[in-house]
Amino acid sequence: MNGLPPLVMHVVFRFGVGGLENGVVNLINRMPPDRFRHAVVALTECEPAFSARITRPDVGFVSLHKPAGHGVRLYPQLYRLFREQRPAVVHTRNLAALEAAVPARAAGVPVRIHGEHGWDVSDPQGLRRKFQFIRRLYSPFVGRYVALSGQIEAYLADRVGIGAHRIERICNGVDTLRFRPAAAGETALPDCPFREPGLIRVGTVGRLQAVKDQLNLVRAFALACREGGTADALRLVIVGDGPLRGAVEDEIRAAGLADRVWLAGERSDVPEAMRALDVFVLPSRAEGISNTILEAMASGLPVVATDVGGNGELVVADETGRLVPPAAPDALARELCAYARNAALRHAHGVAGRRRVEAEFSLDGMVARYAEMYRNELAASAPSRLSA
Repeated sequence: MNGLPPLVMHVVFRFGVGGLENGVVNLINRMPPDRFRHAVVALTECEPAFSARITRPDVGFVSLHKPAGHGVRLYPQLYRLFREQRPAVVHTRNLAALEAAVPARAAGVPVRIHGEHGWDVSDPQGLRRKFQFIRRLYSPFVGRYVALSGQIEAYLADRVGIGAHRIERICNGVDTLRFRPAAAGETALPDCPFREPGLIRVGTVGRLQAVKDQLNLVRAFALACREGGTADALRLVIVGDGPLRGAVEDEIRAAGLADRVWLAGERSDVPEAMRALDVFVLPSRAEGISNTILEAMASGLPVVATDVGGNGELVVADETGRLVPPAAPDALARELCAYARNAALRHAHGVAGRRRVEAEFSLDGMVARYAEMYRNELAASAPSRLSA
């Protein structure tokens, strides 16, 4: 390696706006450069605007433009890439990128790590046997698994059959300097239409896609608005873009909410957008460990989230927020109304959430755990490399 730090190649399906991808950005930016070098390989595309969030100048990006279907046609290209770059670690993430472990092993990559961050809307609870079988089929090509939540850890062990000694649980961390509570005098975003005193801004941040289920949030918001009283002050902010945007716009029009909902689109000022809210909502059908919940808690916001994936490991019910069933707009509407009626409750849950993030979900702690895992796996692989 000519005295250079070991190279970690992070393989993802797409490198664009998303919680998984934000985790990769945070990990690379915060890991000391003298420990490891990094490269990002997207089976489809590394989006330039999102890739620019990585501030280290030595990080390479590779887009493979994978067509639909199995990635076996990419195996020769991946094999050549791994042979040329000689990564010490190939770190794949989620089922869509798992197949890259095969050419990584064929190319002699000594450490192959696979992270499971959550499930897709086609398998929101991880129950489909087909996907369990696929994960089991690829397991000989993976040395170490990373589970981002206790639920995923149990899934890998109990349903996929991965030995517990091969699984490491590492929760996401959040940058508590970027994501912080609003200071006295800070107001809504300059372009936000809801700036009048007394309005209560509830909102969500995320890619507009079926698994995030922003349609459920719009329906719940419509129900809350019908309650009248303090609910008349509610306004909804949806930050993000994606394939569900048209359906969300149609739902807003059908409910007659055009003057109460702001579709803010994809934004680069997410920390400021968080500080402009009073309540954060995550209406997802499936999650791993949600970065946006952690960012909202770090921003001092009470959180209403669906009780899926690792959300219940982050949100302490009746202490930092509320949990509701997925796809249940009635239940979500009740919690929005409860927060609208009680400013003291909003404040108390927001303060408790910030305190919890500072104590248990620091970004530096997450980065240290990944660095330690990379070092331990490389040390464990040394004898076999010397033998080879």
